[in-house]
Amino acid sequence: MCRNIKLLYNFEPPATEKEIRASALQYVRKVSGMRTPSAANQAAFDRAVEEITAITTRLLLEELETRANPRDRETERERAKARGQAREARIRATLEA
Repeated sequence: MCRNIKLLYNFEPPATEKEIRASALQYVRKVSGMRTPSAANQAAFDRAVEEITAITTRLLLEELETRANPRDRETERERAKARGQAREARIRATLEA
């Protein structure tokens, strides 16, 4: 999975429309290989982002069910930061070797 696409399910409060759209945008960028589409592709790119946003919103907020306790955003942020630091340490160790 693309590192920029964030985990959005089972948070209290639930993921916002802005967070869901940002993940949809990252997904479309990843699968299309385009950070910014050309003018010829802009409409298709924007439509894909909107459709994926709608699908993801429905999935996260209406369809998925869990018995697990909601995740804490601060705890998840700290875990992500630790993973990033570990990844950076591995890269630095590889470069120094």
